[in-house]
Amino acid sequence: MTPQGPRPLPAGNPARGRGEPAVARKPYELIPFPQQPPKLEHPAGHAKFHPDKLHGTLFLTLTVQTALHISTGHLALGSDVGVNGIPVLKTMTTTPDGRLKIQGSSLKGAIRAMYEAITNSTLAVMMSQYRNRIPPERHPCRNKEQLCPASRVFGALNWQGLVEFRDAIATGTGSGGGSLPPLYRPRPDQRRAYFENGKAVGRKFYYTHRRALQGHQKGTPTQQAAQNTVFKTQIHFKNLTPAELGTLFTVLGQDPAHPLLLKVGGGKPVGLGSLQVTLDKIEQPRNLKERYSRYDPPQADTLEGEALKAFVQKQIQAAQGYILPDQLRQLAAILSPTHLREPPTTAY
Repeated sequence: MTPQGPRPLPAGNPARGRGEPAVARKPYELIPFPQQPPKLEHPAGHAKFHPDKLHGTLFLTLTVQTALHISTGHLALGSDVGVNGIPVLKTMTTTPDGRLKIQGSSLKGAIRAMYEAITNSTLAVMMSQYRNRIPPERHPCRNKEQLCPASRVFGALNWQGLVEFRDAIATGTGSGGGSLPPLYRPRPDQRRAYFENGKAVGRKFYYTHRRALQGHQKGTPTQQAAQNTVFKTQIHFKNLTPAELGTLFTVLGQDPAHPLLLKVGGGKPVGLGSLQVTLDKIEQPRNLKERYSRYDPPQADTLEGEALKAFVQKQIQAAQGYILPDQLRQLAAILSPTHLREPPTTAY
């Protein structure tokens, strides 16, 4: 196993199973696990704000680059959700006034997966049937006193984590509709790229695409956030080291040397779910003691413009040596906002 370069996908189609058609290669790459086991450490804790750590709130704008669908699992009449021309469709979550919503948990999952991939971290979750094929050192952290880098920040069993994600709310009302093509199961046991010497080799990420595939005759009608839909959200953080916050900034695409898009929701193999993140401002409490001991807490310091850029780049610089450079380079190639692919047009 080597971290040198993305792993190529196996050529040709995997074997057929249970009457399903042969499936072409999917547009993903596997970012390999580092060879060294994760360094497990005690987390900072929630009992107090440490004076040598960083605390505050990130204010983010998320702009849809390719149509986005995060299913509620419910069906509705298209006319009931403002999507004309589609009789019945799978819905997304909306606010009472009809604005689309991306759940904070969906954002957290996508961002954590990226954070795990570029730090020496364990997996957050794994499928039980593949437990014996996951390297033991990559099994999820179970001891809250000994956590990997991603688990210290995002949480683990009996540990809440140091970041909190708000739901992202669209700035306008209304939504679009589309047809999500049939997506076949991943079949990791039928694709040689997944395993080496019987063990999983790394984490899977789908490429960014120029557009999302739509209009498939056998597809599932879905409510979608159309391209250029804008969402607003916040991430609260506390007791982060500069390296941890710098890694979070990198994952959010704020490192000019390694720009990244987020991939969220369903339909990733056919191009759906790409989001561009813009960091609008950061609020940091001026005086933590006064903030939590007065009924009228003081206003927070706000970083914007050039001061914001300088702060972000300082933390990203602090993450050098904490971030795995080979894995970051590979992730940036997969989730690039400029080197975009065309979606596949055959089996998915």
